[in-house]
Amino acid sequence: MSLVVVGTVAFDAIQTPFGKTDKIIGGAATYSGTAASYFTKNVKLVSVVGDDFPPAMIDQFRKSGMSTEGLQVKHGAKTFFWSGRYHEDMNTRDTLDTQLNVLLDFDPVIPDSYQDCEFLMLSNLMPQLQKKVIERMRTRPKLVVMDTMNFWMETQWDALMETIQLVDVLTVNDSEARLLTKEYSLVKAAQKILQMGPRYLIIKKGEHGALLFNKEQVFFAPALPLEDVFDPTGAGDTFAGGFIGHIAQTRDISFDNMKRAIIFGSAMASFCVEKFGLERMIGLTQAEIDERVQQFIDLVQFDIELV
Repeated sequence: MSLVVVGTVAFDAIQTPFGKTDKIIGGAATYSGTAASYFTKNVKLVSVVGDDFPPAMIDQFRKSGMSTEGLQVKHGAKTFFWSGRYHEDMNTRDTLDTQLNVLLDFDPVIPDSYQDCEFLMLSNLMPQLQKKVIERMRTRPKLVVMDTMNFWMETQWDALMETIQLVDVLTVNDSEARLLTKEYSLVKAAQKILQMGPRYLIIKKGEHGALLFNKEQVFFAPALPLEDVFDPTGAGDTFAGGFIGHIAQTRDISFDNMKRAIIFGSAMASFCVEKFGLERMIGLTQAEIDERVQQFIDLVQFDIELV
């Protein structure tokens, strides 16, 4: 039940109404892989960093159960860096700085030991690189999940459309779904996106939950009301990691199991936003995860009698 996670491992510098950080560890694959590692200890990372990336963090990846054989370390180069500032509502942000660094010439290598991959998580990355990873898998995985963002829709449309055709599950947020389809109704947007190739679509709505679609069914999962949201960075990636981690653990790709996976993904994302960066994500216990999932169950459980 091996899971390959592809995406960025990065440095972030973040400002929110609750404070600011200097350089901390971030990146889409970092969050997705960390979340997934709580469900399966066979997570295989594909990414690239510079020699400025701390070896202790690579050791932490291994300690959590991630294989780093596919993590390239480029000597004499710098790790991808992103800096952003969140507004008061924590739903909008400004990018202050982006330094692609090692991503400029990143060529993802899939080690032989990764080729037994049953599940593939394409975390947010250039779509042509996501496509390259799919093409380099000798046997198509049982399920391919892809995350993307508005930047690629605005700058690499053709490459994005080619890649979307190749995946089983696409995850985007609500504004990205509308940008992708020019439809305001998320139901109409979902049907258009499903015609682009994916069999399933997840639309993330941040503090308002998430929607799961296939051509015949729709499922809605609420977000857990939290007293404090310190840092939304990585929440969507953490959600995706929890989702695919549960799928890999159970090896069940039915719609009903995907509904359960969305709850697990939402639970993991709710931890992520409680502290800056990975601070809350490292060292979670199974009891904490179980308790958080139960809170989601309690949130939506009710009895009703139809007369």
